Amino acid sequence: MDRTFHIENRKNLAERLPKGSLALMFSGSAPRKTADEYYPFFADRSFVYMTGVEYQGLALLLQIDPDGVKETMFILPPDAHAERWNGARIKADEVLAKSGISNCRYIGELDAELKRLAESGCYENLYLDLNKLTLDEPDREAYKMAKFAGDKYPYLKIGNLNHHIRVLRTIKKPCEIEAMRKAESITREGIIAMMKASKPGMYEYQYKAVWDYTLAQHGVLAPMFPSIVCAGKNNFCIHYYDYRGQAQDGDMVLNDVGAVWDNVGTDVSRGWPVNGKFSEKQRLLYQCAYNTSNYMFSIIKPGMAMGDVDATVRKYNFEQLKSIGLCDKFEDVGKYIWHGGAHHVGYDTHDVVYAPADMPIAPNMVFCVDVGIYCEEWGIGFRLEDNCLVTENGCENLSAATPRSIEEIEAVMGK
Repeated sequence: MDRTFHIENRKNLAERLPKGSLALMFSGSAPRKTADEYYPFFADRSFVYMTGVEYQGLALLLQIDPDGVKETMFILPPDAHAERWNGARIKADEVLAKSGISNCRYIGELDAELKRLAESGCYENLYLDLNKLTLDEPDREAYKMAKFAGDKYPYLKIGNLNHHIRVLRTIKKPCEIEAMRKAESITREGIIAMMKASKPGMYEYQYKAVWDYTLAQHGVLAPMFPSIVCAGKNNFCIHYYDYRGQAQDGDMVLNDVGAVWDNVGTDVSRGWPVNGKFSEKQRLLYQCAYNTSNYMFSIIKPGMAMGDVDATVRKYNFEQLKSIGLCDKFEDVGKYIWHGGAHHVGYDTHDVVYAPADMPIAPNMVFCVDVGIYCEEWGIGFRLEDNCLVTENGCENLSAATPRSIEEIEAVMGK
């Protein structure tokens, strides 16, 4: 992304906050894996959205004053020994080039600067990005800072940036959509490569190796999220990461994968017969999912409630399953449909957005249309998942070029 994208994002964030506020965001740090080994660092996505910077141990401070906004990036100081082992640390000129932030200080000065600002009497609020999935989740930097500031500066009201960030990330800008289109093209190449390589007796880790290799050939060193690649009975684990199963003749392969480009990713699912030819029952079930997906792309348009997207996927898919004799009444649909039919995509796979169920969808939102069918009695489970860009008058399937019909899949695999 050009730095003007990040400059605009920070401007939009600051405009949502009251004058006399401080806002503080952290890039994060890699947790310890074992012994003296750490997990690979992965920068907080909202921090990257605001700055374009992906180095650990950094902090962004915004001072929202009556006469404007002052931005400061706190970076790690030079350390020849640490950099010899772990690579060069980001410098002030690199911060400027990536983010447009011209004022840099060292991270060790943050506490003293916060003390100075808090005691100046010019600020009433300290905004932090506070967001946990579970109450027992370990505290990250924002939560630690909230406790620290609460103790040291009780006169500063702690506010939450998370809602404001979600609002800004809901509508994608043209450069994000352009990056997603590039990611979609790479995702397509990886899925087609797996389809062409598929054969009875192939192990799941071999499919994954084909996917990873294809991504690397296009300059993508890691997928958007941990790849789900499985076959047979393993398809009945929605988030499956073991990769040690073997695809047998007559099985269906399920994959749920995504490439990432310029920090924006995709989330695409395809299912195919390992031997390249759909059986009668596989064909029946896949056509149900395909019909449902096509119907959704024909009706999604601005003004439709976000919750109706998920509900309609479920209802229409039920009617398809009923038509082939699997379901009698809607109450039984949970036997075959195990997960939701839509989630937003962007800087995160399950993107951090503001989209309550009653919120009307709007142009430049991007979310998945995810149709899953899991029929354990037939031993067939798969999902058909595409990325939907809402347009002014309807929507576009961004992943439509990835083979998705029975005929397209069999044609690719027949080659």
